[in-house]
Amino acid sequence: MADLSHLEPFLETALLREIEQFGHFQTFNEGDVIMDYGKYIRMMPVILHGSIKVLRMEGEKEILLYYLSSTDICSMAYSCCMEARKSEVRAVAETDVSMMMIPQVKLDEWLCKYSTWKSYVMRGFNERFRELLHSIESIAFHKLDERLESYLREKKNISGSTVIKASHHQIADELATNRVVVSRLLKHLENDGRILLYRNEIKLLKDF
Repeated sequence: MADLSHLEPFLETALLREIEQFGHFQTFNEGDVIMDYGKYIRMMPVILHGSIKVLRMEGEKEILLYYLSSTDICSMAYSCCMEARKSEVRAVAETDVSMMMIPQVKLDEWLCKYSTWKSYVMRGFNERFRELLHSIESIAFHKLDERLESYLREKKNISGSTVIKASHHQIADELATNRVVVSRLLKHLENDGRILLYRNEIKLLKDF
């Protein structure tokens, strides 16, 4: 049963009823691929609970673009769905996720019919744009150790846990660097007493 309560502050009752009527409720487990490269997107996901990460392949590396969590929409999925284009990104469940999948035919209809849907969609586009700008700024101007710390904090905020489940190789890919460098920086953080390293897990300590 879909719980749309988190959407109530943004969308009017009539629209919520239509989402319940025409949307398809789906759940995914942590690690599941929700959207993949080269696949047509027939429905646009609205996240109800949990979080996902959106990645893009650049050469042989898969770069993290941004995270999505409760009440977020994926702007890239929206545009691909509206234009019947193949996906240029991969979306992976960062935690267990539940979402409503909105049929393509309703996306354009609701833009004209409901002002709150238009505002909701445009706010999502603006937020994703700001996040992409932040990612570009981070890569261009911030040192890798700063980016790594920011990455770990964001993982902590999204999961609500001080235990980060990720391999050094995965972190390196998402930060567009190599595993050796990430391993060395993580070891420095451990030596400074800020984290504890385990196999495919990182424990953030109090002063992180």
